[in-house]
Amino acid sequence: MHTHYDTIIIGGGPAGMMAAIASGFYGRHTLLLEKNKRLGKKLAMTGGGRCNVTNNGSLETILANIPQGAKFLYSTFAQFDNQDIIAFFEDNGTALKVEDHGRVFPTTDKSQTIIAALEAKMVALGVTVRTQAEVVSTTKTDDGTFLIRTADQAFSSHKLIVTTGGKSYPSTGSTGYGYDIARHFKLKVTDLRPAESPLMTEFPHQKLQGLSLRDVGLRVGKHQIQHDLLFTHFGLSGPAALRASSFVKAGDWLDIDFLPTLTTEELAEQFEQLRDKSIKNVTKLVLQERLADYLIAAAGIDPATKVKQLPVKQLTALLTQIKAFPIQVTGTMSLAKSFVTAGGVALNELTPKTLMSKSVDKLYFAGEVLDVNAHTGGFNLTAALATGWVAGSN
Repeated sequence: MHTHYDTIIIGGGPAGMMAAIASGFYGRHTLLLEKNKRLGKKLAMTGGGRCNVTNNGSLETILANIPQGAKFLYSTFAQFDNQDIIAFFEDNGTALKVEDHGRVFPTTDKSQTIIAALEAKMVALGVTVRTQAEVVSTTKTDDGTFLIRTADQAFSSHKLIVTTGGKSYPSTGSTGYGYDIARHFKLKVTDLRPAESPLMTEFPHQKLQGLSLRDVGLRVGKHQIQHDLLFTHFGLSGPAALRASSFVKAGDWLDIDFLPTLTTEELAEQFEQLRDKSIKNVTKLVLQERLADYLIAAAGIDPATKVKQLPVKQLTALLTQIKAFPIQVTGTMSLAKSFVTAGGVALNELTPKTLMSKSVDKLYFAGEVLDVNAHTGGFNLTAALATGWVAGSN
């Protein structure tokens, strides 16, 4: 059995698989080590199991949706960007489709389609894959060779790529071992914290649990977001809430604008035009019925009252509920229950063009192990796949 390789990659997520493909593409004898039984365990969960593999927006859109590390990734995206990701899968027989907000999915709506495409490409390029191979030690000899040990085997390589992910969803194998490797080689790791996290909120309206809303506005101080929102048993989820989690903290108040495309004056005019109808029937025309019922009750209005009979004060209260519904945040979910790990291997430790350590020759990092985090919508996977390709190809 071969135990020496040109390149060894630790971690079989999207960054690791793409790094292995890039390494194999350039003719290098490549080994991918994964601790789980199957590759892409966390990838299988993304996009609700449908795998939002990238986003087809412009480079400016991609970078604008990476709150941490966007500038560092300019060099990565100059070599391999979202359009290259789309071309890669389509060229390898995976049909894709574009949904709202530029989100790209396989037409099968199955994450396994993306995983299978990556696995098939590795096979075609002769990459060796070892699953159930948890790495227990990583060292480097005086002659520059990396020694990688699992519980029952030892491997060596000229080049090592670490793509072990973050610490979110530890059930997928994301234990933070990549950070240990970085620290072993004296690289700085920034503080780890949850990102793209659901929000826990202080509100009594359990009647809204399960309500899913499209393109609502969410304001927190100077920050404004317009995206989809989901009411849950603990608070708020969906892209709008996940994005807000990067700057909101316990005790903050946020306002929800349920109809961000209308001004308060335009909304008031719509009610006035239907003044002979009941307030319930008019509100149902612009909002989902369950939400309409809740807001009417919150404004202290009898739903059978006709709009023309409603005192100005009560109508104003209802319009305010629709345009600026206040909710207090009590916190975010823990790192283990958040979608993304913020923090990681410090970017100033790496060369942007290659993702190689500045202090340890031939040691590379890619994917979520980096101090890079992006919004939901295909942006995190874009960063993972692109950095994986760059680390594997350089």
